[in-house]
Amino acid sequence: MLGWLVFAVASLVLAWLTRASVLRPGSHGFFRFLAWEAMIALFLVVADRWFADPMSVRQIVSWLLFVASAVLALHGVTLLSSRGRPDERRTNEGLIAFERTTALVEVGAYRFIRHPMYASLLLLVWGAFLKEVSWPSAGLALAASVLLVITARVEERENVRAFGPIYEEYMGRTKMFLPFVF
Repeated sequence: MLGWLVFAVASLVLAWLTRASVLRPGSHGFFRFLAWEAMIALFLVVADRWFADPMSVRQIVSWLLFVASAVLALHGVTLLSSRGRPDERRTNEGLIAFERTTALVEVGAYRFIRHPMYASLLLLVWGAFLKEVSWPSAGLALAASVLLVITARVEERENVRAFGPIYEEYMGRTKMFLPFVF
């Protein structure tokens, strides 16, 4: 019962914070909201196993994925904030402040992958899955992953509209999430 209450409260808070995106079905923010919903559910499913058997290989790999996720997220936000020249005049209502970039970032992780922020969320999702390998956690991790891929693809269409041919060229020489692979 407590889990459902936590899920409901977290969902309401998330919906309020991202209401501009939630009210725009088809935007990348809408799909990102759905991915976050799957992630909240996943974290609740695995919550009681968070520190179980802490020295097992599965738990160690899980924590390594969490650390990699945090490093990649911090790196991505830092680059978008410093090199992307965010500007409030960029008019897409569903964008978070650091996403309102006016310059294409092509350094650091962005030199190799287009979506370090979503890649960090994928690492987070699969790190959480490893806390409790089960059918429910696998289903939620898979759902979150699919939703993050959809989010990235929709965002790419939005970026082509915002940056034009330069973004299409950038897409041709980078991968989405994993350098040289995908």
